[in-house]
Amino acid sequence: MNQSFNELPNGYLETISRGIDAVRRFHGGFCGETLTREEAVGKLKKEIETADAILIGAGAGLSTAAGFVYTGDRFMKWFPDFIRTYGIRDMYEGGFYPYPSREIFWAYWARYIYINRYLDPPKPVYEELLSLINGRDYFVITTNVDHCFQKAGFDKKRLFYTQGDYGLFQSTDPDDRNTYDNRNWIMRAMEAQGFVRNEEGVFEISEKGEIMAEIPTELIPRHPVSGKELTTNLRSDDRFVEDEGWYKASAAYADFIREHNGKHVLFLEIGVGNNTPVIIKYPFWQMTDENPRAFYACLNYSEAYCPSQIKDRSVCIEGDSGEVIREILRYDG
Repeated sequence: MNQSFNELPNGYLETISRGIDAVRRFHGGFCGETLTREEAVGKLKKEIETADAILIGAGAGLSTAAGFVYTGDRFMKWFPDFIRTYGIRDMYEGGFYPYPSREIFWAYWARYIYINRYLDPPKPVYEELLSLINGRDYFVITTNVDHCFQKAGFDKKRLFYTQGDYGLFQSTDPDDRNTYDNRNWIMRAMEAQGFVRNEEGVFEISEKGEIMAEIPTELIPRHPVSGKELTTNLRSDDRFVEDEGWYKASAAYADFIREHNGKHVLFLEIGVGNNTPVIIKYPFWQMTDENPRAFYACLNYSEAYCPSQIKDRSVCIEGDSGEVIREILRYDG
């Protein structure tokens, strides 16, 4: 990594610091929905239209609303052989299963990455979100790693993927701080398993249904210089690679917050759960509390709430985030 990146503002560490501060700060009660659905939608629509800037914090719930589910029909369509042989019950479980060989392990991950990174979500929720904030000054921080924001047309310079990217590999060598685009490898690995492209260029299981749950040994992804096996660029431990693009995005996030400090900022949290609240949820609470002109909104399927200290400058809406976004788009009250 270029030494100069150490001199850039680190938005990731700053947001973690804000999240930790929020843990100490908010000791009172919490509030959920206090308005009718129509009132809440109308209030949020007004905030979107009048805010000086919009900071979107997105979690897995947003991609779930767009149809990127890891169970059910979608899971059974792409992993029938893995389900039969290993008894895995969903894609997450399959990602941690101790497969008997690296060839089988990488066959699983090739499919997993292909459908969750290189295919579009079944529903246009991300495109609808972009149309909702079209023309506004915005930035996005997300723990998602599926690239959906960029595929929907969001400005790459206004995105910070904190936890990695399904579309990148990295070395297991801690001294190698580079990442490697995996698109070509994924396509070759899908073909090696027997998937065929349809007229739209999308891989499908052939009419004969013949696929193999493994790839050739020579196709295992390896470092271009050392030849050592690569791994996915996903934050799971201290070996996660924060590459040049990551540092630039982290700095852009920090700059956006500083640029709009004290202004009318809408902190729009969508689909963020409680697995990593210190990255988005808690910092959004803290920044809303510190800025009397700020407003906080939480869209969540079943856990929309905020600290009582900021309830007068907040709106919490439970339900499918995609449906809420469409309701805001249609609202003309």
